[in-house]
Parts: sequence; structure tokens; C-alpha cells
Amino acid sequence: MNFEKINVGSYIFLKLQFKNANFIFSTGENNLNLNRNIEEGKENLNNIKKWFSLQEVFYLNQVHSSIVRNFNDEDKDGDAIVTNEFNKAVGIFTADCVPILLYDKENDAVAAVHSGWRGTYEKIVINTIKKMKENYGTNPENVIASIGPHIKECCYEVSWDLINKFKEEKIYSDYNISHKRNLNMEKCILAQLSYTGVKSENIIRADLCTMCSSDTKFYSYRKEGNIGRQFSFIYLS
Repeated sequence: MNFEKINVGSYIFLKLQFKNANFIFSTGENNLNLNRNIEEGKENLNNIKKWFSLQEVFYLNQVHSSIVRNFNDEDKDGDAIVTNEFNKAVGIFTADCVPILLYDKENDAVAAVHSGWRGTYEKIVINTIKKMKENYGTNPENVIASIGPHIKECCYEVSWDLINKFKEEKIYSDYNISHKRNLNMEKCILAQLSYTGVKSENIIRADLCTMCSSDTKFYSYRKEGNIGRQFSFIYLS
């Protein structure tokens, strides 16, 4: 499975399709901004429903946590969201953090995960797989995982304290998760997926850095500040 660039009007999205699941990652091409805190972003989020023929689009108030919510929970604070309803998307916002989309191909259940360094450290991916097990009986061996564009090791310089904090975690002992002060969050997430039982052949990665990609434009908090957001979402159809 490979990412396909699709045009929706003048905008470009990255798409994967597997059985009933549609994995979609927005880009910043032609200045598509999905920042929910500004009018333009709100309008574009409403347009997502029309562009992709969806009944509804669900998302959370992201708080850099390891909290996982059902799509219809009243409490909307969290950083991962799950559903098994068709034509209802679940999605997350990023501008350097890692977007992960998950699909249980046997039980037709999906999840969208926002994993910044805090969520990654607190193992939000593991929590999300646990939630899918509880809700839908998910077997991790049947999960397809897609890791979208994010700030990669080439550009993600952090403190030595944070590097050492991650390296103290046994789950990463077999993974080279840093180069000097540059943290590789993707490898941390791969370790978490492996720990839960997701097969390596079922993981698809976008080799695109939100900060330095020259082929495709993305919003990057480190590069541009708090301006724009990508929206990564998944739905069943």
C-alpha cells in the first residue's frame, strides 16, 4: 500500500484505502488551513463533510495527553478518538506532531491518534489499541496503521533531558530513537505498535517531514509558529 495524492478542488490530500477504510492526511498545499480556532479553519472542516461525502466529522480538544475517547463521548478533551460507525470520520489536528490512523480490518473499527512528545512518552498508541480491544474486540494482528507526515528526526532537536527521559523506557531499548539531541518519534511509535502486536508489514509510513519537506507543503509549528494545521482523519465507507 502506498500513499496516493488526490485533488479535491484546488487542494491536495494524501490518501490510502484498504478494504472499507479511507485514511486521509491533509496538506498545506494552496494554503488549506484546518485550524479549528479560526473562521477559515472552521469553514474548511465543514467542507470536509461535503468533499468526502461524510455524515459527520468528529474531533477533540487536544490536550497533549494519553486520553482516548469514543467518538460520541460528552467529554471532548483527549488526543485519540475511536469509532466503528460508517460514513463518520474521526480526525486529529497536527502541525509537527505525529498523526496515526488505525484500522481494525476484521471488525471495521477505526481510530485517529495525535501523538506529540508528551503523548508519545505516555504511550497514547498503546492506550488506543487497548481501547479498540475493549470496544470492538480488536486483535492487534488485524490492525493496519498509517503514520502520517510529522517533524522527523532530521529537524526535531530537543533537550538532553528529554532524550534521556525517553531512553530510560525499556520499550525503546531495541530502537535507535535519537541522534545526538534529535528525537525520532516515529521509531518510538513503531516500538509501541510492535509492543501491542501490530505486524510490521501492516504499518505504512509517509516519509515526509512537516518542517523541511520540499515536495509537499505542510504547516510546521517550529518553522512558522501557531498559524496553520493539518487534519488527518479516517472513515469507513
